[in-house]
Amino acid sequence: MPDLRAPGGSAAPYDALLLLSFGGPEGPEDVVPFLENVTRGRGIPRERLVEVGQHYFLFGGVSPINEQNRELLAVLRKDFAEHGLDLPVYWGNRNWAPHLVDAMREMAGDGVRRVAVLTTSAYASYSGCRQYRENLADALAVLEAEGAPRMRVDKLRHYYNHPGFVEPMVDNTLAALAELPEPVRNHAHLVFTTHSIPTTAADGSGPVEGHGKGGAYVPQHLEVAARIAAGVTEATGVEHRRWELVYQSRSGAPHIPWLEPDICDHLEALHRAGAAGAVMVPIGFVSDHMEVKYDLDTEAMARAAELGLPVTRAGTVGADPRFAAAVRDLVLERAAVERGEEVERRCAVGSMLPSHDVCPRGCCPNPRANRPAAAGTD
Repeated sequence: MPDLRAPGGSAAPYDALLLLSFGGPEGPEDVVPFLENVTRGRGIPRERLVEVGQHYFLFGGVSPINEQNRELLAVLRKDFAEHGLDLPVYWGNRNWAPHLVDAMREMAGDGVRRVAVLTTSAYASYSGCRQYRENLADALAVLEAEGAPRMRVDKLRHYYNHPGFVEPMVDNTLAALAELPEPVRNHAHLVFTTHSIPTTAADGSGPVEGHGKGGAYVPQHLEVAARIAAGVTEATGVEHRRWELVYQSRSGAPHIPWLEPDICDHLEALHRAGAAGAVMVPIGFVSDHMEVKYDLDTEAMARAAELGLPVTRAGTVGADPRFAAAVRDLVLERAAVERGEEVERRCAVGSMLPSHDVCPRGCCPNPRANRPAAAGTD
């Protein structure tokens, strides 16, 4: 059986990798149009978007996500070249330039016919998986209407439990712990954060690998949190360190149940309980984009300062070379599957199996409409 990870491994049948992300404004004039793209079809008034846009205006109207994706692109291309993987890497966004449909037009013009797709979301959920698949279906429909040659897209599996995602987060957490005063460091709680979503969306978020049931969003995050906490324990020797999974960035109507507790509420609870300090670990995000910079670095840090609670924040995976190597691993793994070859090793850590390659029917349903989605069974 060939070693898929050996230098020069084959990406056939793929002609390209597409990095598919959320997008963000790159200047004050972009902010409201960007938010209109994000919320299109939801009937949110413009004045509310201007209010939400203040988060971006605090940072000059620029979201860091696009620059961080450029860094990730550079690291991916470098890793591929160093390991003899001849596969061009393109980039498209859901909500802002470079737009997904433009990236796919470029690929079609370059002769690309089969695409592996990496989304900047590691977990199962509607907004983190199926919505991207709907965006891909929309873009393919536009290209078909324009008479472009037929293109096939395959979304790579969820990578939340790949060691190339988990190991950098262990190191980032250790670095954040080291920023706390020494008397606090060994007693600080690890507070793992991710995006809050409606509880109905969490319940419908796909099967839990190896357990045969739905609602994967929360268990997947708990798995990552447990792996990182174990890695921190091994590195520090501090046993029985407290850790929790909490949520941030809620944006829905108050009468709809969303996942809780909120990060700021949790920091208040830690303070009341006499906690020595905490490290916020944003496991739900691939890069330090606006929901990390504002919701954690600005809002949550301000609340911690008001409470007098020592708090630091761990970095996200970002453009860590180990994450780039994990992406290469995922591409080669899926390519072998598509060639009909047996894959001896699918990298994953913890108690959950590697995620499915193809989303099953009914996985992470659209809460607003039944729309076609690419790269799945429906």
